[in-house]
Amino acid sequence: MNTETLIEQLNAETKEERLAALREIKKLTDEGKLPSPTKTAYVNNHIHTTYSFSPYSPTKALYMAWQNGLGTAGIMDHDSVSGAREFIEAGEIIGMPVTVGAECRINMANTALCGKRINNPDQISVAYAAIHGIPHQMLDKFDVFFERCRRHRNLRNLKMCRKINELMAPYGISIDFKADVLPISNSWEGGSVTERHILFALAKAITARYSTPTEVLGFLEGDMGLKLSEKVRGQIADGDKTPQFYEYDILGALKSDLVEKIYIPATDECPDVTEYIALCRETGAISAYAYLGDVGNSVTGDKKTQKFEDNYIDLLISELKRLGFNAITYMPSRNTKEQLTRIISLCRDNGFFQISGEDINSPRQSFICKAMDDPMFAHLTDATYALIRHEEAATKDITKAMFWGK
Repeated sequence: MNTETLIEQLNAETKEERLAALREIKKLTDEGKLPSPTKTAYVNNHIHTTYSFSPYSPTKALYMAWQNGLGTAGIMDHDSVSGAREFIEAGEIIGMPVTVGAECRINMANTALCGKRINNPDQISVAYAAIHGIPHQMLDKFDVFFERCRRHRNLRNLKMCRKINELMAPYGISIDFKADVLPISNSWEGGSVTERHILFALAKAITARYSTPTEVLGFLEGDMGLKLSEKVRGQIADGDKTPQFYEYDILGALKSDLVEKIYIPATDECPDVTEYIALCRETGAISAYAYLGDVGNSVTGDKKTQKFEDNYIDLLISELKRLGFNAITYMPSRNTKEQLTRIISLCRDNGFFQISGEDINSPRQSFICKAMDDPMFAHLTDATYALIRHEEAATKDITKAMFWGK
């Protein structure tokens, strides 16, 4: 089997096929038949896989992290830990330490943040939260916790597909949740189905209806009236030159402007923040609030200019502390230096552990965050290795998680 075929197999249908391909690639690398990647000091704790939305299986995600020279990598899927064991095994194959986490929406209606747009562009009183450093013997407990979220989410997903079809009916475009959306997810083995899956299915339906980038842009801007940034417009216009990115670029455009027209508020799928905190404490995992900050020019192109936590940051920090959050996670490439300097200072003053990682869910996104070259972020690399030590210790003995102040 040649190298190109082996790399394709990293996204094969079964976990066994994927891991077997990685073992062979590692063997060929060790034998000097494939070039060994140059290791760097970069780390990333926020890599999505096909168990939420991503072009990468857990195995392919680890391969990409390895080939890009990362010293360590962390899995972070929405409402799912079903790819975690594969991710752990892939890390063992290539000799890379890894961390296991997940991301979910939590209900903040019973807190001082009720009625505020927190870090969720689509819904007030609901926040994105991360769970880091999950001890491996606790993965089944988290799977039970997330199964409820996924089940309720899919009922909402079905309704959003219907709203899309109502909106697209004049153009002869439609998507079917079972036929078009579920097959591009790993839902049958515990993966989540997100808004991105729905919009990716729509992007595929649009490219099936309109055969050229020019026609697609005419439909998006003319018929649908979407306001595309020059960056996104240029990416879609070059779709013939970059076919590997084309549908993901259309997805980004749709997510930026269409979600508000089809979004149905998340209710039953969002656990109350107190339930989330209690689970993290019980299992020895690290609870982390995901700081977004006011958005200007969206780095990923899928967020419009919007106000979030910055106008009430002191209230936010006070409430997170009262609720018992352990950490705050943020992405250095997504905020201004002023925003980042402030959140770092607030974390230090209030005793929050700091975790960082770059959100990987598109082939355009780099596994390496060059912003981490700034000395002001050196502590985030140290924190990543502290996170690894926590996860390893807690996996061996759950009481070792207590030093995080639970």
